[in-house]
Amino acid sequence: MLLAIAAVVAGLVLLVWSSDRFVDGASALAFHFGVSKLVIGLTVVGLGTSAPEMLVSAFAALGGNPALGIGNAIGSNIANIALILGVTALFFPLLAHSRIVRIELPILLGTTLFGGILVYNGFLSRLDGLLLLSMLAAVMVWLVRDSMRNKDDVMAEELASEVEVGLSLREAALWFVVGLVVLLISARMLVWGAVIVAQALGVSDLVIGLTIVAVGTSLPELAASIAGARKGESDLVIGNVIGSNMFNLLGVMAIAGLISPSKIPADVLARDFPLMAGLTIALMLVAFSFRASERHIYRLEGAVLTGVFVVYQYLLFASVDGVGG
Repeated sequence: MLLAIAAVVAGLVLLVWSSDRFVDGASALAFHFGVSKLVIGLTVVGLGTSAPEMLVSAFAALGGNPALGIGNAIGSNIANIALILGVTALFFPLLAHSRIVRIELPILLGTTLFGGILVYNGFLSRLDGLLLLSMLAAVMVWLVRDSMRNKDDVMAEELASEVEVGLSLREAALWFVVGLVVLLISARMLVWGAVIVAQALGVSDLVIGLTIVAVGTSLPELAASIAGARKGESDLVIGNVIGSNMFNLLGVMAIAGLISPSKIPADVLARDFPLMAGLTIALMLVAFSFRASERHIYRLEGAVLTGVFVVYQYLLFASVDGVGG
C-alpha cells in the first residue's frame, strides 16, 4: 500500500515535470521546422498539456481499467472549470475579451453534447473512439484556420507569446525525447499505484480517476492559471481550460474506447457527465452575457464554482462510504 501511494505521488510529480519538458521540446522543434507560434500554441501545446491524461487513459485501458481513464477525462474537465477557474477567480477577476474564447465555448458545448450522445447507450466502443478523434481533428483544423485569419485577437497574441521557442534544435530534440520517455514511465507508475490504492480502499477505478488522478493532474494548471491571471492574461487562462476540456473529452475518452471498449459506469451518466455539461453551459452563459461589461468571472462566481467542486468531491467520497461509488 505504501509503495502504491509513493507511486501515485511520484507519478503525478513526474507527469507534471515531463509534460512541461515535452511541450517545450515539441514547441521548439515545431518552430525550427517553420510552424508559427500561434499554430504551435493551438495544437502542440494543447496536445502536450493533455498528454498526461491521454497516457493515463491508455495505460488504464491496456491494464483492463478503462473506467480509470474515463474518470480521469471527465474529472479533469470538472476540475478545470470548477476548481481552476473557480479558485483563480477568487484571487483575480477573469474577463473574457477574446473572440477566440467566445467561438471556442460553443464548440466545447457542442463536443460535450456530441460525446454525451455517443455514450448515452452506456457503452464506449471503438467506433465511438474513432468518431471522437475525428471530431477532435476537425475542430483543431477549423480553429487553426480561423485563428490564422484573426491574428490580432487578444488571446492569439497571448497564446503566441507563451510558446517556448528559445531552445536550439539539439536541445529541443533532447527535451522532446526525455519528456516523452518520462511521461510514459510516470503515467504507468501512476496507473499502477492508483489501481492498487483503489483495491486496498475498496473504491472503484472510476472514483480514483475522478478524484486523486484528476485533481492531481489539474493542480499544476491551477498554479499556472493564477500566475496568468495575475499578469492580466485572463483570456489565455479561460482559453487553456476550454482547449484542455476539448482534448480530454475528444482525445482521452477516444483512447479509452479504442484500446478497451467497455460499459460506461452508471454513475458517469447519472452524475458526472451531467455535472460536466452543466458547468460548461454555466461558463458559456457567463462569457455570453448580454452586456460586454458582464462577461466576467468575479469572486462571487469563483466562490460558487469552488463550492460546487468541494461538494462534488464530498459526494464522491460519501458514495464510497455508502453504496460503494
